[in-house]
Amino acid sequence: MIMSTTPTIEGRRITEYRGVVFGEVVAGVDFVKDFTASLSNFFGGRSGTYEKELIDARRNALQEMEQRAHQLGADAVVGIDMDYEVLGANNGMLMVLVSGTAVKLD
Repeated sequence: MIMSTTPTIEGRRITEYRGVVFGEVVAGVDFVKDFTASLSNFFGGRSGTYEKELIDARRNALQEMEQRAHQLGADAVVGIDMDYEVLGANNGMLMVLVSGTAVKLD
């Protein structure tokens, strides 16, 4: 499956639009991750624990969107957009939402 943030696929023609597809992931960030991230904030540097959580959530959301496009018989998803939000009373949840248009190609 071709996945692109662009509205077209170079060298290919879109022959049919199958619909908008989404992938959503809401991931919790636990106490241990919060603690190790706070150490990074205190001493400086990057928070590897949060970065890994973000990478995993994004990957899972893209896979979910790809599966939904496949169910529609699509060859590609174009115009992909990614959004990130923190949720919950203590901002303890990370939401990743991806969307795009499932298409058939020639």
